[in-house]
Amino acid sequence: MRYLVFILFSVFAMVAHAQMNNVIVTQSVQNPIKIAVVPFDWAGGRLPEDVSSIIRNDFRFSGQFDPIAPERMLSFPVSEVGIHYRDWKVLGAEYLLIGSLTQQAGRYYASYELFDVVKQQRVFAKLTVDGTELQLRDIAHHISDKVYETITGIRGIFSTKLIYVEAYQHPQRYRLMLSDIDGARSRALLDSRFPILSPVWSPNGQRVAYVSFEAENKPAIYIMDIATQRRQQMTSFRGLNGAPSWSPDGQKLAMVLSKDGNPEIYVMNVLTRQLDRVTNHFAIDSEPSWAADGASLYFTSDRGGKPQIYQVNLATKQQERVTFDGDYNARSRVSPDGKYLVVLNKRPGGNYHIAAQDLKTGNLRILSETNLDESPSIAPNGAMLMYATRSGGKGVLAAVSLDARVKILQPPKQGDVREPAWSPFFN
Repeated sequence: MRYLVFILFSVFAMVAHAQMNNVIVTQSVQNPIKIAVVPFDWAGGRLPEDVSSIIRNDFRFSGQFDPIAPERMLSFPVSEVGIHYRDWKVLGAEYLLIGSLTQQAGRYYASYELFDVVKQQRVFAKLTVDGTELQLRDIAHHISDKVYETITGIRGIFSTKLIYVEAYQHPQRYRLMLSDIDGARSRALLDSRFPILSPVWSPNGQRVAYVSFEAENKPAIYIMDIATQRRQQMTSFRGLNGAPSWSPDGQKLAMVLSKDGNPEIYVMNVLTRQLDRVTNHFAIDSEPSWAADGASLYFTSDRGGKPQIYQVNLATKQQERVTFDGDYNARSRVSPDGKYLVVLNKRPGGNYHIAAQDLKTGNLRILSETNLDESPSIAPNGAMLMYATRSGGKGVLAAVSLDARVKILQPPKQGDVREPAWSPFFN
């Protein structure tokens, strides 16, 4: 077991520094919605952020929209009076978003309106959102979220965040990184010479739990307050301390501990640190994740000979096998609505791919097509997931919709990134 753990951590030690700052949509829906985002009216000097451009990129990132390039636009209306619907019908636009930016007392105010080109009518009346200069990108994401939800009926995820791990080889350094979901505004929450693994957001988006080797060069679970970057060590048991997973109410952490000799699933009360042992089996039990209702846990176990996903009821401790398609299923994550289980799946003779299993029917759909896919993390609206993979000999982050119709790649400039964790919604 010690040898296997050493090999696992050695693999993570080989990742190198990367910065994500672009997105490539490799596959979108067959008939994406055509939307025109007119450059927002602004009478001042050059802004540090182009709000309308960010909005277009957000829509492009979703894979469900096809934003019309500004250079193709025949007019640039700033109010309903200036809209000539025939201009937009010629371009095939279905929706038209117009807006303006003003500045007052150090704050920026963005007003915007959405119009249905086909029906030739306003979708919603003028709305306004404001913020500081440093929040211009947040203003853009907020507008994207509102428009996306209005058109699709699904809450937008453009204002959410990513946490991921990057590392340097020379000298050996590891960073816990925070960024927008498109890789913009990346910054380090933690810079360490010790490996960092398994970051996971708390349900309120204020804290992150992760594994670090900084305590006597052995794994321990930590919790960091993201705003202050203050940290507290939650475990210091001998052996394996890993795979933390927050309960839906944010009061407990599921984890893997081998303090009693064998890797087992435990649940810790975050406030009191009281432990409850959940599994007791001679096999290796690992990678717990919570069911949407918080009443049970999914976990990986090789008790059947090869890694598969099992479910344990926390009240009764009754356990049952959940996955049967493939000779390897691990790293399970439950969709927010509790309907799907996302796993790392491998079929005999095949590669490792991300897949989604319908928990009601048991049907499994392969979502990714690249090699060495790992670490799936589901968006809070349940529409997409982020995962780590390899492309061009480097580690990259990729995203795919749960229906497999949209696929996105976020190639780094150099090196590798790993272990993405998608944030919850922020209030």
